Amino acid sequence: MKRIGPSRPSPAMCSALAAITFTSMSVAPLCQALAQSPQDAGFNATRSPIQHVIMIIGENRTFDHVFATYQPRRGETVNNLLSEGIVNADGSAGPNYAKAAQNQASDTTTYQLDPGGQTPYSVLPPAMTDGAPSAASDENPPPFATLAAATAVENQINDGLPAQDYKLLTTGATGLAADSVDTRVPNATNLPNGPYQLSKGMGYDNYTASPVHRFYQMWQETSCSASHITDANPSGCTNKLFPWVETTIGAGDNGNPQPAGFTNQSTGEGAASMGFYNMAQGDASWFKHLADTYTISDNFHQSIMGGTGANHIAVGTGLAIYYSDGQGHVATPPANEIENPNPQPGTNNYYAQDGYSGGSYSECSDTSQPGVGAVAAYLASLPYRPAMRCQAGAYYLLNNYNPGYYGDGTVNTSPFTIPPSSVHTIGDTLNTAHISWKYYGAGWDNYVANPNSELGSLYCNICNPFLYETEIMTSAAQRAAHLADVPNLEADIKSGNLPAVSIVKPDGLLDGHPASSKLGLFEAFTRKIVEEVQHNPQLWAHTAILITEDEGGGYYDSGYIQPLDFFGDGTRIPAIMVSPYSVGGHVTHTYGDQVSFLKFVEWNWHLPAVSTVGRDNLPNPITRASNPYAPINSPAIGDMTDMFNFNTGFRH
Repeated sequence: MKRIGPSRPSPAMCSALAAITFTSMSVAPLCQALAQSPQDAGFNATRSPIQHVIMIIGENRTFDHVFATYQPRRGETVNNLLSEGIVNADGSAGPNYAKAAQNQASDTTTYQLDPGGQTPYSVLPPAMTDGAPSAASDENPPPFATLAAATAVENQINDGLPAQDYKLLTTGATGLAADSVDTRVPNATNLPNGPYQLSKGMGYDNYTASPVHRFYQMWQETSCSASHITDANPSGCTNKLFPWVETTIGAGDNGNPQPAGFTNQSTGEGAASMGFYNMAQGDASWFKHLADTYTISDNFHQSIMGGTGANHIAVGTGLAIYYSDGQGHVATPPANEIENPNPQPGTNNYYAQDGYSGGSYSECSDTSQPGVGAVAAYLASLPYRPAMRCQAGAYYLLNNYNPGYYGDGTVNTSPFTIPPSSVHTIGDTLNTAHISWKYYGAGWDNYVANPNSELGSLYCNICNPFLYETEIMTSAAQRAAHLADVPNLEADIKSGNLPAVSIVKPDGLLDGHPASSKLGLFEAFTRKIVEEVQHNPQLWAHTAILITEDEGGGYYDSGYIQPLDFFGDGTRIPAIMVSPYSVGGHVTHTYGDQVSFLKFVEWNWHLPAVSTVGRDNLPNPITRASNPYAPINSPAIGDMTDMFNFNTGFRH
C-alpha cells in the first residue's frame, strides 16, 4: 500500500530549490535532514523530520510538584501553583492559597470517589518520613556512606550516572526514624492547609517520603463528582482529598484488619502529598533549563490512576492488561489478589483488600464489584459518558505485580505475578512495519543474569511493558534485538545506530522515585543522555527526546483531569520535549497523556493504532480559547505534534 505524507526529496531537488525560502515543512526541513544523514534507513516512512524519538521515564512526580513556581519566557503562559496564586515565588502562601485547601471526609460503608462529611483541615496532618532512608550505609544503600562504595556499585551497574554526580548517591539521608515526623520541614506538625515547599527546610538534595499512589486511592484523592462541574472544570475533579486518603489507607499492605490504635500518622505518610519543589529558587535547575530552552506541556497526564506498573504497561499497549490463563484466555485471579476498596467494618476508609501483597485486580465490566460501581456511576454522570473500556469478565491489573516473564524468557511463576499476556504492544506494530525499536532499561544485563541478585533487583521489571508479552519474550531473537541496557544506548547514540523508537528507564537508584531515589538523580541521568545525543550532530539533527514521569506518585496537582475511561486519566506529570524542532521555551496546553507518545509514533511513521481498544484511537483535542486545557470533544488526547515547530527547519 502506498504511504501518504511528505515524500523524501532527492539531492538534485534539494540543490535545485536551495535558493527558495520555504514556509511549509514538506521540503526545506527534509532537505536539511537529508544533508545531515543521507543514509538514514526508514526516512521515507516519516511525516516529519523526526527520525528518532526517545522517551525517558522517571518516577512519581506531578507537574505542580516539580514546576510549582516555574515562570515561562515572555509571551508564554503556564498553569501552576504560582500562576494560580496558590503560592508565591518564594514558596509562601499566595493570595489564592485556599484554592488548594484539603478536606477530611467520612467513608465507612462503601467505597466512594467523593465521600460525604468533607470539612477543611485546620492544619494538615504532620509531614512524615515514611520509608525515606534514615542514614547512609554501604551495606544498605541508598544513600551510600562512602563515595568509594557508590563508585564501585556504579561501575558494576554502569547505569548512566555521570561520574561527577556519584556524590549524589552519598547525600540526603533524613537522620530521622522511619515513619516519624519529618522535622526537616519547618512547622512539620503545624502545616497550613495547602501546599508547602519541601526544600525550604531540608534543601533539594534529600530523600523524602513517598505518598500513596495506588489505583483506588488516586481516584479518591482527586475527588471527582459531576456535582462539582463548572465551565472551567468540566470533569468536576476537585483534587481535595490527598492527605486524607494517604492518612486513612496509605500505601502499605492492609490485607489484614486495621491495627489497634490506628491514627492519621500510622501510614507514615502524613501530608507528604502536599510537598513541592521551588524552581524559582533553584530547585530542579536542569529541568528548568530544558523548559526555558525547549518545549514543555502543562497538560500532560499519567494514563492510569495508580502506580508504576500499570502506567508503563499503557505506554506499551495503549491501555491496561488483564489476568489470563497464560494462553490469552480471560481467567479469574486468586481471591487474595482481587481489589476490595470498601472500608473494613468500623473504620474510616481503611480498605478491606489492598496492598503490595494484597489486591491489584478488578473485574471492571461488572459494576457490582467493589470499587467499580463508584467509578462507573461517575463516568455515566459526565455529559460525554466515556466508555469503561473493560472486556467482559476480565480482571484488569491496576497496580504493581511482576510481569509474566524473566529477562531470559522463562515464565515467572512466583506469587503476585500476572501470567504471560498476549495483548498486542507497540513493539509488535513496529515489527510489522519493519521499524527499529528498543527498550533500554538500566541494569538489564544484571537482571537477565540473576533477577534476584542485589544488582539485578535494581532493574525495574514492572516498568518494561514487553516483559509481560508472550510474542516478544518467547523469542530469543526478539529479546536480543529489542531489550537492552543503558551502555547499549550510549553505544547506539555514539555510533549513530539509534533505533527509530527508544524507551529508556533508569534503575531504582536513579529513577527519581521518592524515598528510594531523588529528583536530582533523575535529572543527572537525563542530562547525560541529552548531551550524548547533542554531541552527535547528525543524530541530534533529527531526534526528539521526551522526558516525563510514569505517574504523579500521589503528589498534589492543581491541574485539570479529563476522565477517559475506568482506568483514568490521572494527575498531570512533567513532559519536556527536547529537539532541534522544539526550541523556544514554549508551553503547550494541549491535553495529552503517556499514550500520546504512541499516537506520535503512529502519526510519524504512518502506523495503525496498537489495538482497537487502546487510547491511541482517541481523537486529538478540540478546545475553546476560553479554556485551552479541557477538550470539548472528550474523550480526546493529543499526539504531541503541538510540541514541535516543523515549519522553521532546524534551529541552532
